Amino acid sequence: MPMNDYRLSNSYPTIIDVPRESASALLAKVLGITALGFLITAFGVATAPAGGSFIGFIAVLGLIFAINFARRGNPALALGLFLCLAYFMGWEIGPLIHRYIRAFGSTIVFNAAGTTGCGMAVMGCVAYLFNINYRRVAGIALAALLLLVIAGIASMFFHFLAPDTYSWLALGIFSLLTVADFARIRAGGDGASAVSLALSIYLDGINIFMAVLQLMGGRRSRD
Repeated sequence: MPMNDYRLSNSYPTIIDVPRESASALLAKVLGITALGFLITAFGVATAPAGGSFIGFIAVLGLIFAINFARRGNPALALGLFLCLAYFMGWEIGPLIHRYIRAFGSTIVFNAAGTTGCGMAVMGCVAYLFNINYRRVAGIALAALLLLVIAGIASMFFHFLAPDTYSWLALGIFSLLTVADFARIRAGGDGASAVSLALSIYLDGINIFMAVLQLMGGRRSRD
């Protein structure tokens, strides 16, 4: 499952009050960029070569760092890099998705995508309905993500963490990060560009989708 390396280098400043129109315009821009990223990822999945996971992983990792450098000085370049990242993310996750399709049919992928979309919409509503300290929520979630990554690596050798357990934990952590990201957008982004915020939401969505897909696949394999 792709972990959110961008998160570990991205800080969450304090909340700043901004006009509602500004936050609404920012939300629309972020959602538009994110939706375009998901569409390009779907194209990347469809065109992913059989051995493309490693190439996709390296490309995504490099592009995350490139976006970090370009996001303030050149927003247009940052957007282009994000769209490239979205395509290579399709390469990274494509072979795994194709295996699920061969084993269970394409319905499982559409169900996972629909569940992810509905879940993220609910989390966005939560962030906008309640006054959430996104900095605190994000800090807790990032600490939990770091522990999960360490536990996942250790479990590769000692086999103490079941795949379903790992997926449930990842689902919970990235759900918290999604709430924090939408709450941050509600606060105006605190100076972050629309591309940076879209990248955060996009990576949340990819990780939630992969967790949901693995949980659905595990349930069907047991039936």
